Amino acid sequence: MIKLVAIDLDGTLLNEEKKITTETQTVLKRAKEQGVKVVLCSGRPLLGIAHYLDELGLRESGDFAITYNGGLVQKTDTGKILSEKILTKSDVVSLYALSQELGVPMNFIDLEKVYSPAPPAGKPSLYGNIMKALPFVSVSMAALPDDLKINKAIFCTDQQALDQAIEQIPEFITEKYTIMKSRPFLLEILNKEVDKGKGLQALGRHLGIRADEMMTLGDQENDLAMIRYAGLGVAMGNAIDDVKAAAQFITRTNTEDGVAYAVEKFVLNQ
Repeated sequence: MIKLVAIDLDGTLLNEEKKITTETQTVLKRAKEQGVKVVLCSGRPLLGIAHYLDELGLRESGDFAITYNGGLVQKTDTGKILSEKILTKSDVVSLYALSQELGVPMNFIDLEKVYSPAPPAGKPSLYGNIMKALPFVSVSMAALPDDLKINKAIFCTDQQALDQAIEQIPEFITEKYTIMKSRPFLLEILNKEVDKGKGLQALGRHLGIRADEMMTLGDQENDLAMIRYAGLGVAMGNAIDDVKAAAQFITRTNTEDGVAYAVEKFVLNQ
């Protein structure tokens, strides 16, 4: 029996206009009314998904969200953190040096703001085009406080340049951190203990819900861990091939209410 449904946002819950359709809203609210935990699971911060939580009625006591790709598990009504995995100042300094070597811009993010160190000449970050929830602040790497707690670092640039940079990332870096694409032009670098599957595991322990009582829905590389973790992993019809290969079921696309279709099939009719 499915007791928890975890849903990615972009390319999954949201259509191409970045909206949740009326049909999908109705289905998810029905699932919640039946006692199923509906959990948004995103690379965004809590502030970045607040309006979607409001639309779905997921800001009440007992509602949770997984943010920063599993780096944070939070109560949505208060923002209280149940689980948190961070990067340190040393991590950020090392990753910034790498970004300069690779010739790509880097930003890093905490709970309140996006830090913007100097990018390589002529290669500004594109992250401001998609991150609207948090303010951007320019920062000198030499002036960072020692007790810095960062939730993730990102490389955001045009896809061709990013893909070329990814090929040059040293093996010791890929072994030290969790590194994943959440969009074709956005690479996220997180604490090694972070992915959406581990975030779900932490939430499941808190709620007393097992992996085989969970359904997950996603479309991109950063959704793979939760697709593999859950008893029922569902790939969107528009998902990348790796996600489809890992899933137990492929639903309709995000422009065809694929989330609503899967929730009706496996949750409302269970």
